[in-house]
Amino acid sequence: MFRCIPIFKGCNRQIEYIDKRHSSLPNVPEDILRYSRSLEELLLDANHIRDLPKNFFRLQRLRKLGLSDNEIQRLPPDIQNFEHLVELDVSRNDIPDIPESIGQLHSLRVADFSSNPIARLPPAFSQLRSLTTLGLNDMSLTSLPTDFGHLVSLTSLELRENLLKELPASFSKLTNLERLDLGDNEIEELPPHIGNLPALQELWLDHNQLQVLPPEIGLLCNLTCLDLSENRLEYLPEDIAGLEGLTDLHLSQNVLETLPDGIGKLERLTILKVDQNRLTSLNVNIGHCHNLQELILTENFLSELPREIGKLVKLTNLNVDRNSLSSIPEEIGNLCELGVLSLRDNRLTILPDSLGNCKRLHVLDVSGNRLPYLPYTLLQLSLKAVWLSENQAQPLLTFQTDTDPDTDKTVLTCFLLPQQEYQPAITSDGRLYRYDTGLSNGTLSRLSATTVRTDDATSDDWQEQEANRTHSVKFTDPQDKDNKEGSYYASSASLSSVYYVTPVECFLSIYDRIKEAFQSCCCSNHVASAPLSRSNSYYSLNALKELDEVYASDV
Repeated sequence: MFRCIPIFKGCNRQIEYIDKRHSSLPNVPEDILRYSRSLEELLLDANHIRDLPKNFFRLQRLRKLGLSDNEIQRLPPDIQNFEHLVELDVSRNDIPDIPESIGQLHSLRVADFSSNPIARLPPAFSQLRSLTTLGLNDMSLTSLPTDFGHLVSLTSLELRENLLKELPASFSKLTNLERLDLGDNEIEELPPHIGNLPALQELWLDHNQLQVLPPEIGLLCNLTCLDLSENRLEYLPEDIAGLEGLTDLHLSQNVLETLPDGIGKLERLTILKVDQNRLTSLNVNIGHCHNLQELILTENFLSELPREIGKLVKLTNLNVDRNSLSSIPEEIGNLCELGVLSLRDNRLTILPDSLGNCKRLHVLDVSGNRLPYLPYTLLQLSLKAVWLSENQAQPLLTFQTDTDPDTDKTVLTCFLLPQQEYQPAITSDGRLYRYDTGLSNGTLSRLSATTVRTDDATSDDWQEQEANRTHSVKFTDPQDKDNKEGSYYASSASLSSVYYVTPVECFLSIYDRIKEAFQSCCCSNHVASAPLSRSNSYYSLNALKELDEVYASDV
């Protein structure tokens, strides 16, 4: 590990390395310049340096220069004097442009210009033929030079968080490129020559505007990680089957309705994330992905899982939250390595007895379903958490045995079973919500209201659905007098006119005062209110402040 070498006046030692990071320096220390004949590494990161003096560029033996996290406003043309420079880091400054003389740094191999307001690269930039690692993240680049492909030695290129819409044709010459990060740009189309990068191992294209992928994507046979999340992909080409080395595939937040048959050819795949799409079914070829360990299918429109899912014997994490499942196949019991199974907010009415064969299962989340009981075979497992309700206070519950009158089988039950069925409620403005019917236990520590996802949700904008899912109001237990966050919270401050249906059994003692505060607020804001009753109450978020004051005074 490097250590800081102190600088003393009059010292004639041949100093090769100086570390002055995090030293609150307003300027480049003058004493550094006396070592111009010997200094090779200078680290001045995380200071308050604004200017680089002219004599600073007399340090002609420098091989590594760190100036990141400063307040530098200009990179002088004299940078060309550092002819032996191998590593340069000027990220997170206020540099508006890169001088043309940068092209004279023929020894430069590692450079990071990230997080500067640089809108373009100089034409001479392509002369940096020795560059192997280049960081151009979080800038203002709208395009790359047409001869950018002349940087043939590049193995790692980061262009995240720019304004790029396309890649130059010369990109195909970057045949040594192993890591390419183009995330968070405005790329609408991936050029066919992306398939000419045979060494590519990681490709990040998340948060762009892609609608289709070129068939040439399947030529990237050495690719191990592909991130296509947060795009507009409607389908994947069958050519994806050519990605035989792929281990991580991220497809979250697209508009995929199906997965191609070629998904079954990805036998090395360990992580597959397809959450927040429009899948109505899961391709049966998924069963050929024998090495799959994590499968995320949250927020789709799946009504069932294929029996072939039982072939994923290495699966450790399966998440199918917020779909339309009414049952899961018996073959789920073949998942001997499964540790986490999350099935919340579906339409499950039964769990298979074979679930008891998942010996490594330690977390089971089935909250927000319609289960009347749990299978008795769960007693064979060493579960650490069983979630039956989003309002559940403890991860583990006390279960009792019972007999299912329809099948005469021994089953497990508890005070949260049968689960509450969610019923729709329509407000005066036509909005649809759901609420728990049958909350009769005062032992629940939290009562909440959540929006319901209707059957025709496919026609809704997905961003609006996401907003509806997170807009909730939760009331804490009245016994929790030390709650520092107050007696309610809302996840969005912009919901002044949204109504929520909230069960109020644990608030009956202060019902009259809540009603009075609510009606007062509704009158003052001209909000059309529905009838208020003890079993089913409508609250406007405009009344939350008054309700909080009433609640705080009573508890």
